[in-house]
Amino acid sequence: MIDIFVTFKSYEFWSKKITNDLVKQIMKYHRINKDLYIHQRAEFTKHMKPSSMAIFNSNDIFSTSADSTLPFVQHRDILALSGVDQEESVLVLFPDASQEKHREILFLKETSETIKIWEGEKLTKETAYETSGIKTVYWLQDFHKILKTLVAEADNIYINKNMHTRANTEMETREDRFISWIMDEYPAFNYLQSAPIMHRVRAVKHPIEIELMQTACNITEKGFRRILPFIKPGVMEYNIEAELMHEFLNNSSKGFSYTPIIGSGYNACVLHYIENNAECKDGDVILMDFGAEYANYASDMTRSVPVNGKFTERQKAVYNAVLHVKKECEKLLSPGVNLHEYHAEVGKLMEEQLLKLKLIDQTDIKNQNPDWPAYKKYFMHGTSHFIGLDTHDVGLWHEPIQAGNVFTIEPGIYIPEENLGIRLEDDYVVQESGGLFNLMQNIPLEVEEIEELMNS
Repeated sequence: MIDIFVTFKSYEFWSKKITNDLVKQIMKYHRINKDLYIHQRAEFTKHMKPSSMAIFNSNDIFSTSADSTLPFVQHRDILALSGVDQEESVLVLFPDASQEKHREILFLKETSETIKIWEGEKLTKETAYETSGIKTVYWLQDFHKILKTLVAEADNIYINKNMHTRANTEMETREDRFISWIMDEYPAFNYLQSAPIMHRVRAVKHPIEIELMQTACNITEKGFRRILPFIKPGVMEYNIEAELMHEFLNNSSKGFSYTPIIGSGYNACVLHYIENNAECKDGDVILMDFGAEYANYASDMTRSVPVNGKFTERQKAVYNAVLHVKKECEKLLSPGVNLHEYHAEVGKLMEEQLLKLKLIDQTDIKNQNPDWPAYKKYFMHGTSHFIGLDTHDVGLWHEPIQAGNVFTIEPGIYIPEENLGIRLEDDYVVQESGGLFNLMQNIPLEVEEIEELMNS
């Protein structure tokens, strides 16, 4: 693979090139260049064992009550390999199939004039090829018949269980039902997990993916700049959330890439505060953790600003301590670094700042539990996570960092007794050389800049 990641310093080149390649489709976003999915499938199949077939299913449409449903969200793996953002879709990869046409197959729900009237446009066989680069497209009703002919040639079948380290697997998915069915229907096969390969493929971002993530970050910037002069004492947290959503939707985003955290005062000390229903009060700092999605790619940003537009000296000291740690983290996150060692180094940086703020002392450090160091009282979460098609994206936590990984950096200090929580977060591309590329480099961060924009 060519060394593409060192080129991000000439970002404008990539931006123009990729944008010019995009073709408008029936979505809020442009059709993504199918070369991305051709590349992703090639990366996946080169890790497959010989005589193996991999099968990927779309997500369910989840019901709420009566005839209501949640908006459809595509399974990220089939999306990453095909670009197909449609329910009831199946992708089959069989690189050793005897017939070339069966080495990559898409199965789609057959569209009709009735579906077009009631639900809108669906993929045809032609538009599916334009989206994915897959030439062989069958209707879903032919799946079982075609599968029976394919398994006769295969020794192994890759199934796609959710193996994210934070996965909540209580709910049975369409993929789960399929796995139960195929293992019962074809019990003699050797079943393998596709997740380890997918984590490897998705961990390294293609330039087209970086462009899409940059767009998501740019929309996030628009939202942040919109709300800075809007925030003032008496504003409700949900008013801020509404302003952000307005800006996101107006810029071709479907909305937030995750449930936003808009926490003022003590609420800023609740790590996953999502109620967003309190009044912003004079003298408080408001912590805002949000990001726009674009083309199913996430952005993830956190900023902490004074409700009245002016930090107190104590708030400024804590803010700059967090900012110092963030800037030092930028120097540590590089190719070849072990993530667990990286987080340990961040802990030392935070310990140093908490000592300066007199939140901990040497006695606390001397008597600390090695499994829960003293700094954890005020900084209790991790510093970085993979980001991409998921906000907490899949990746190779057990392997050294590599070029093309995209991480957040998000240190924070939370002081409940002072009703003060500060976290700062940006999204970064790891480059082969030249340091990190900050996808949020244009978003205001310094104390003086924040105060100026809030009072302009």
